[in-house]
Amino acid sequence: MAKPHSVDLSGFFTEATRVRDNSPLKSLTKYMEADSQLVSLGAGLPHPSTFPFAQIGARVAPAGASVGNTAPADMLNVYVTTLPGAVEGLGKFLQYGNGRGVPSYAVFTHEHTQRVHDPKYSDWDTVVSLGNTDAFVKALMLFCSSGDTLLVDEWTYPAIIGTVVPMNVQLAPIRMDGEGMVPEALDDVCTSWTGERKLRMVYTIPTAQNPTGATMSIGRKRAIYAVAQKHNLVVIEDDPYYYLQFEPYVAPSGTERYTNLPGIKNLVPSLLSLDTDGRVIRLDSFSKVLAPGLRCGWVTAPKYITDKIQFHNETSIQQPAGVSQAIVASLMNDQWGHAGWERHLVQIQREYAMRRDVFVDLCLKHLNGLVEFTVPDAGMFLWFRVLLRPELQSQTGVMQRVFDSMVANHVLLVPGYMFSPKGTEQKVRDEPYIRAAFSFAATTDFEVAITRLAQALAPFC
Repeated sequence: MAKPHSVDLSGFFTEATRVRDNSPLKSLTKYMEADSQLVSLGAGLPHPSTFPFAQIGARVAPAGASVGNTAPADMLNVYVTTLPGAVEGLGKFLQYGNGRGVPSYAVFTHEHTQRVHDPKYSDWDTVVSLGNTDAFVKALMLFCSSGDTLLVDEWTYPAIIGTVVPMNVQLAPIRMDGEGMVPEALDDVCTSWTGERKLRMVYTIPTAQNPTGATMSIGRKRAIYAVAQKHNLVVIEDDPYYYLQFEPYVAPSGTERYTNLPGIKNLVPSLLSLDTDGRVIRLDSFSKVLAPGLRCGWVTAPKYITDKIQFHNETSIQQPAGVSQAIVASLMNDQWGHAGWERHLVQIQREYAMRRDVFVDLCLKHLNGLVEFTVPDAGMFLWFRVLLRPELQSQTGVMQRVFDSMVANHVLLVPGYMFSPKGTEQKVRDEPYIRAAFSFAATTDFEVAITRLAQALAPFC
């Protein structure tokens, strides 16, 4: 059965988006790409012979192994010229680009999206980004400008808050529970909305939500999507932790853990995979599964939307750094392939599942009576509600005292107010929440950190 065409939401574009068009100079590159006999005297491109790089290489772990197992055979190289059956040469990767990315990189992300999400409408496409923060800015600016309001989780990623506040875009927080944004709460806010400007966008992190660690079930995603359809909202699906899903926590019992890691085939389906209208703008990134310093990601949406993001790229980032694209494209196309990529993701899932389990084991041992938390099924975070003594719960500045106590005990967690879209007034600062990340510290340091946290919290609980 033929897939339907996306619903046209371009009527919601901001004025800046409506007038944003292909860079005049970039628009000429199609002639160079289409005609191998064409001699270009138009492009102001530096000649590749002036690039002082004959070869770029990286020694990488075998797919599914950690870097400690790297062997000389795992060297990948990109050369000046294109070799048969390999990705483009450095003359392509290190040259100016067109905002869509070097073809081998762009093709892999497109193929991967097809394999994992299989979008349900016909005119979907992908476009490169520098990771999800860059992609968020461009997705937001498509539909929101000064004076508009963005619907967000009641606790959300601080970079989102830091992006929209200078743009004079307001934030409307939506109540959350253990699965993230509550669809009935989203519906209530949209139904009762009396603002001057119509609501256009909702932003959510559906997997391992930052900071709460909540992951939406397929049922929750369907319900959120139904509300978006009802109120004709565009959904920004920011999903950097999507591949860091793992099994539910099981207390230590002597049985083997990590026997049913999801890989790719058993991940909770994305909002994109449910989207029949083309109203989901999905943000993906290699940051959490390869390395954040690569600054490589991609956006999936209807082509008329990805075109606008391409045009924005052409007057801002152009595309991810050529060295980064060369490494990722060579790794994915020439060395690992889709099967190797999945083996790598399983290894990453195992690492973070192990970290989650060790951390939770120790929290249950040392923090009983001091905090409450829900054990996450994905990601990097635990969201603690500090069980303040009743007489302290209404005391002004109590959470600053808690933070000071943590620092004095040589342990650092993030105060909850930093994730609040409600601002930084004192009432928000005294919300009894703190976020812990089990992603970075050595597992051998976990017990030291958690016992210090217990000592820091004890006077308040």
